[in-house]
Amino acid sequence: MERFDLCVIGGGPAGYAAAMRAIDLGLRTLLVEKDRIGGTGIYNGALMSKTLWEIAQRVAGTNAMVRTRGIPPFQPSWAGITRTVNDAVFERKYLYTCHMQLLESQGHLFRHARGSASFLGPHHLAIDLAGRRREVEADHVVIATGSRPRSLPGLPVDERRILTSDGIFRLDELPESIVIVGAGVIGCEFATILSHLGRTRVHLIDRAERILPFEDADISALVADNLERNGVVIHRSAKLERLEAMPHGVEYDLSYADGNTERVVVQQALLSVGRTPNLQGLGLEAAGLSLDPRTGTLAVDGIRTAQDHILVVGDATGSNMLVNLGELEGRHAAELIAGREPAPISYGQVSTIMFLDPEVAGVGLNEQECRKRGIAHRVARIDYSCLARAIAMRRTQGFFKVIVSDDEEMRVLGMRAVGEHASSAIEAVALLMHMGQGLRHLAEMVHPHPSIIEGVQECARILMGTGIFKPEVFGDRMQCRSWRPSPTVERAA
Repeated sequence: MERFDLCVIGGGPAGYAAAMRAIDLGLRTLLVEKDRIGGTGIYNGALMSKTLWEIAQRVAGTNAMVRTRGIPPFQPSWAGITRTVNDAVFERKYLYTCHMQLLESQGHLFRHARGSASFLGPHHLAIDLAGRRREVEADHVVIATGSRPRSLPGLPVDERRILTSDGIFRLDELPESIVIVGAGVIGCEFATILSHLGRTRVHLIDRAERILPFEDADISALVADNLERNGVVIHRSAKLERLEAMPHGVEYDLSYADGNTERVVVQQALLSVGRTPNLQGLGLEAAGLSLDPRTGTLAVDGIRTAQDHILVVGDATGSNMLVNLGELEGRHAAELIAGREPAPISYGQVSTIMFLDPEVAGVGLNEQECRKRGIAHRVARIDYSCLARAIAMRRTQGFFKVIVSDDEEMRVLGMRAVGEHASSAIEAVALLMHMGQGLRHLAEMVHPHPSIIEGVQECARILMGTGIFKPEVFGDRMQCRSWRPSPTVERAA
């Protein structure tokens, strides 16, 4: 029976990163994947949805320009759109495939096996594919089996009328109308995409008073305004009482706190209510592990399970379901297995992007999180309309917001960027947070001009009282304020 230092179950972003780092550290590694290497990092997730978002952005930008000239709107065919998405998937898949083939041919440290892996014992695994079984032993195991879209009780998903984020990529044609259940990141991203393509009437069901309730109100308000301006109907503070696939479409009933009810008929429905880890069929009991019957997850300390030699990373943990975090956890797991002592993973300094209209990026805490935790802080906020590059692009909708501790050190607590190039603008602040540095470095360094990131520098200068523009003059487009937990009132800085 073949033996490995490490067996990684799952070839998505987390599992692939674990295997590649293990090779760096000289571990003989087997990577097992039952379906397609890349997981939701490529298929039915990050790459596909973001390629679709890029297409939708270009369509919306083109139509905004031709609308002023009386030209009919541009509506690309769904077949053409899916062809572009599939081309992007093929390019990324080809990169992974060639990489693995070359690794296997060049040495003995890496092997790839296709099939479903399950434990026969703590160190003994079976790999099954099309009726054939292969058994291996491994000193260590990393579970990186990813996740799948969560469903709701009583709502049977057929991926025809009632879809998940997997099924929406298998559509033969864009629907004339759709209801999206869930106004979190995925729901709002698909609402943005479908409304920008201009062929679908979108309804968005939001249980809370506002979409994206985990973000500050100024961000959710801007995104919601743009969605509604683009024709999206947002059902706020709405409770879904019934959703049913009918021969003529999908019918759903809503109730509201004021006693009102509403019945709406659309062509299709998209469930966007989170994801759940793929942990079934692994034979965990044979490895001395068991799932929590309430949550369906493994009990972990960080990424460690109750068995020291078995670690779980990425979406399989049931929390922090982000590609960049999964890759970080995978690398971290390989270093632990190799006997290294890596620094603990800092989940408070993770950079995120939401592909909305406009794009939203962030790192660290936002204002409402600081207040919930009772953290005294200062905030500088500058509107895109004050930035030369945004003016040149004619894309002045958005803002930067930098949050620091309310003391002389002005330690960076977080940042939010909303608008063009938002995802590129947060990295300098993320680096400062990682290094535990204050704002002075950011304020003093020379930034390229004209660039969007000059707005981040101006936020730093505003907080230090050295801004080129003075917030007391431009109160509507530039702000500097502070907050302390006692007394719990906001005061002008």
